Amino acid sequence: MNLSGVAAVVTGGASGLGEATARALADAGVKVAIFDLNDEAGQRVAGSIGGVFCRVDVTDEDSVDAGFAMARAVHGQERILVNCAGAGVAAKTASRGKDGSIKHFPLNDFNRIIQINLVGTFRCVAKSAAGMLTLEPQEDGERGVIINTASVAAEDGQVGQAAYSASKGGIVGMTLPVARDLMSEGIRVNTILPGIFNTPLMNAAPDEVKSALAASVPFPKRFGEPPEYASLALEMCRNSYFNGEDVRLDGAIRMPPR
Repeated sequence: MNLSGVAAVVTGGASGLGEATARALADAGVKVAIFDLNDEAGQRVAGSIGGVFCRVDVTDEDSVDAGFAMARAVHGQERILVNCAGAGVAAKTASRGKDGSIKHFPLNDFNRIIQINLVGTFRCVAKSAAGMLTLEPQEDGERGVIINTASVAAEDGQVGQAAYSASKGGIVGMTLPVARDLMSEGIRVNTILPGIFNTPLMNAAPDEVKSALAASVPFPKRFGEPPEYASLALEMCRNSYFNGEDVRLDGAIRMPPR
């Protein structure tokens, strides 16, 4: 895909992997709209890259519709969608407390993670793809590209990650069928499965925890950096033969049970 002058939407673009991707796309000549709930950070990032910020809750259909309408009014119909919005929660499926009491994973929390990570991703995919169908194809017949963010937890879920792993596994599971749904329209779909990355969420962990996690990566023995995710996202955009793929980006790590 020729990226120069095309429009993109990046969900979760106010920080972490989404911010790095928004900046990389802008550097490549793409007009970027950021969907996020963090007004201050979203405005800051959008302002620094000449983009537009749209306050969007991916679990709310009206909010998503309004975000796409705002982004398209400024930049035109997007040819690129990168879904980085997501959340996590940790709890065992069922467990015993120190007092002997028994509890299970709060089902409201399970549903919330599925709604944000899986349903929210598909909501944006479906609405963006419908918009891409209105575009004339580029010279190679391509109308657009969609990149989703899963996690190595989709394949190596750890203790307490039932909701998170289920949501990310669902994203992996829908990659190929969605790519097949859209193949006759010239829209490609790929998914990145990041390992342990240096994001705001990870930065909140204690230093000893971060050191142990970094040491567990086979090579290189460090966290991934958001620009490394963005680099792969850009290759998925540029390389028109990249379609229907789920790609781990993890330094060869395989997560242990805990």
